[in-house]
Amino acid sequence: MPEYLFVDHPDDITENISGHARLGVDTEFMREKTYFARLCLIQISTANDIYCVDPLVEAGQSEFWKELLGRSWVVHSARQDIEVVTQTAGAMPEEIFDTQIAAGLLGMPAQMGYAGLVKELFDVDMAKSHTRADWTKRPLRDEYLEYAAEDVEYLLPAADILSEKLEQKGRLEWAHQDSKLLLDPSLYDISGGQAIDRLKGARNFRGAKRAAAVRLAAWRENEAIRRDRPRQWIVRDNVLLDIAYKLPSSEGQLAGIEGVPPKLVSRVGQQLIEAIGSAKSDESIYQPPQPPDEAQKALLKEMQSQVARCARDLDVAAETVASKRELSAVITTGTRESRVFQGWRKALIGDQLLQML
Repeated sequence: MPEYLFVDHPDDITENISGHARLGVDTEFMREKTYFARLCLIQISTANDIYCVDPLVEAGQSEFWKELLGRSWVVHSARQDIEVVTQTAGAMPEEIFDTQIAAGLLGMPAQMGYAGLVKELFDVDMAKSHTRADWTKRPLRDEYLEYAAEDVEYLLPAADILSEKLEQKGRLEWAHQDSKLLLDPSLYDISGGQAIDRLKGARNFRGAKRAAAVRLAAWRENEAIRRDRPRQWIVRDNVLLDIAYKLPSSEGQLAGIEGVPPKLVSRVGQQLIEAIGSAKSDESIYQPPQPPDEAQKALLKEMQSQVARCARDLDVAAETVASKRELSAVITTGTRESRVFQGWRKALIGDQLLQML
């Protein structure tokens, strides 16, 4: 059972963390009833101490965040943590080292969980009995805090072990490069422009239906952001798809679609009709992604083979080098911004893949 200090005045521990260049960091958050994840607890480990910091209190936090964001963080599978911290504090840490990424570069599973890593490195079995805890309730139960503290107890020693192994293989800089990719602000863009990609079932819509689906998905995303509610609470996917498919031109027609709540029609019915009407001019713009043709399929297969050979030589999972999704995007969109053409991957495999393109 880890020893920890519960902190309900975040600014009070500013001096405790300011003397450390590196901190282990994890978060607990909730998003079941909101669009934005609500940060409920921040766990911090130093070489000797563990702090469980309550960000929901009204006590001062500005100095705390300034110090915390100015440190180098050791994290595990950091993307969601970075997202919720960015939404809460409006900034990212200056530097991170992701132990999941580091483990993958040593040949461990690419998506290895924290408990699996602790078992692998320290032969310790971690309890995962409170993964569904309500972190918004106060006071937090002791067993919740003990569980949370354990999530940072092994971060710094794990980073030390992984760094030493990576240094021996000449891959430590690789881990730093890949960790830094998670600090790209575009990963956390919440604008409605990409909302259609999150509307399951719209992929095969074409013409006016596709254009309407794009407009409606963007409307729902912006509404969810404005009201801070889950997008499914605004309008369910299947209902939004039915509206786009049937293209109602009046509130009466909209109300006649099965599953459309009467309150939705009375509250925002005119907005939806206007969105559908304005979509008519977008038919030629918003076309669904085209499936790969036979030549592209053959190229993807060949590129995957090259990546697999490279991964075997490195003794890592192929996904660690380049995923099928990344390669497919390179082929279908023509992008050259993929990580496979940058950093350590460029010389090992990126230049070869560019030649194939």
